[in-house]
Amino acid sequence: MLEDIAGVAHEPDGTPVGAVALTHGAGGNRDSPMLVAICTEWARRGWLAVRYNLPYRRRRPKGPPSGAGHDLAGVVEAVRAVAAMVDGPVIAGGHSYGGRLTSMAAADGLQPDVLTLFSYPLHPPGKPERARVEHLPRITAPTVFTHGTADPFGTIDELRAAAALISTAEIVEITGARHDLGSKKLDVPVLAVDAALRLLR
Repeated sequence: MLEDIAGVAHEPDGTPVGAVALTHGAGGNRDSPMLVAICTEWARRGWLAVRYNLPYRRRRPKGPPSGAGHDLAGVVEAVRAVAAMVDGPVIAGGHSYGGRLTSMAAADGLQPDVLTLFSYPLHPPGKPERARVEHLPRITAPTVFTHGTADPFGTIDELRAAAALISTAEIVEITGARHDLGSKKLDVPVLAVDAALRLLR
């Protein structure tokens, strides 16, 4: 099953509380240090955490996405496959492009218990008029946005306006971080997992 979605599982000690399915940004893959760190934290908390490659990345090791349609279907396939591996809640999300696709899948009927979106790409850098928020009001899952205050894909104020389109949303601000969410002062995985668990409860 993991082979079908090019997934890598981080397994907890004992029976999993639930499952987490996370995917990568447009230029990355399932092995990005951020995904590895976040999945490690989820497993430490007792969850089965799977990081997986989107369909375009399964086809070729480098290069940008070539069309969101196949990738969107790949998100649905992967989240459902991961959900079938456990008896418990399911959390889905991803970084940048992968998070945006997961949010689109949630808006179109995928039903994770919580969405966790890292560096949501509100618009291309320097082009705030090209906002990518039209589907957000259709999301019913509680949603966590983990976002750097120096992210060129959207300011915190822009993110607050976008998050307000979702009935239940929380923002985890990472001071000084850019799109990669790198921080020497804050433990990003711990903060993101804490926020998702708060919304789950």
